[in-house]
Amino acid sequence: MTLTAEQAARVTATTGAEVVRRRPLPGGCIAEVLRLDLDSGGSVVAKIAPRGGLSTEAYMLRTLAERSPLRVPAVLRADDDLLVLEHLDAGGRLDRAAQEDAAAHIAALHGVTGPYFGLERDTLIGPLHQPNPPTEGWVDFFRENRLLYMVEVARDAGSLPGRTKRVLERLAAKLESYIEEPAAPALIHGDLWTGNVLAKDGRITGFVDPAIYYADPEIELAFSTLFGTFGEPFFRRYDALMGVREGFFEVRRDLYNLYPLLVHAALFGGGYAQEVHRVAERYA
Repeated sequence: MTLTAEQAARVTATTGAEVVRRRPLPGGCIAEVLRLDLDSGGSVVAKIAPRGGLSTEAYMLRTLAERSPLRVPAVLRADDDLLVLEHLDAGGRLDRAAQEDAAAHIAALHGVTGPYFGLERDTLIGPLHQPNPPTEGWVDFFRENRLLYMVEVARDAGSLPGRTKRVLERLAAKLESYIEEPAAPALIHGDLWTGNVLAKDGRITGFVDPAIYYADPEIELAFSTLFGTFGEPFFRRYDALMGVREGFFEVRRDLYNLYPLLVHAALFGGGYAQEVHRVAERYA
C-alpha cells in the first residue's frame, strides 16, 4: 500500500503543491500514514486506506476542533480512502513537563459536556465499530455499548473463551456496585495512548486518532494508564484542575480498562483475552 499517482494528484489539488518526498509515520490499524513534503516547502500528513473508513476519522477530528479546545490536526481533505491532515511537530517524549501540559488539555476537553452519553452517530475505535446510541444513564451505556458489545465482537473474532464471556456477563449484571453516574456526560478523545499524543520540547503539539463520544471522563483517565502513557505528573495536574474522584485508582480504573482490553483481544487475541479474564474475575 502506498500513495498512488491519482492520490498524489488529489493532494496537489488540495494543497496547490506537488509532493516531492514521502516518509512513513507510525499509523493506526486501518491506514498507512505518510508525511508528504511539498515543493512549496511545507508538509502534510496523508492517511491511505484502500478499503475506506477514513471519513469517520475526519468527522471525529472536525468534531473535536469545533466543540472543544483540544489541539488536533486540521482536516484538509476527507475522502473515504484518503485523508489529508495538517502536519504537527512531534518526536518528543512524554516527560514530566509534557504530561503536565497534557493534563491541562485533557481537563479542558472533559469540561465540554453534552446532554446524553454516546454521540449523534457511531464512530470507530481503531478499525472496530463503536456504537454510540444517545443514552440517559452512564451505567447503562457502559454496560450495553462498551462492555457487552465488545464482548460479542471479541467472541465473534474467536478471541474470547466462553468461560470469559460468562464471567463478563456476571460482572455486567452488577456494575452498579462499582460505578456511579458522573456529574455530566463529558466529551472524550477515546483512544488516549502514547502513540496518539504528540509532544515536542516538553509541550503537547496535538492529539490524533480519536474515538470520540460523551462519557464518564474516568474511562479516558483509565485508558491513559493501561500502556503507561501518563503517570503521576499528569494526574497531579489533572486532579488540581478537574478533580479525580475517590476510588478511581483503587476500584474503577481496572474495571474501565476492560473495554480497551476487549478491543485489543478482538484485534490481537492471545494475552489480552487472558488479562480480560483475570481482571473480570476480580469484580464478578
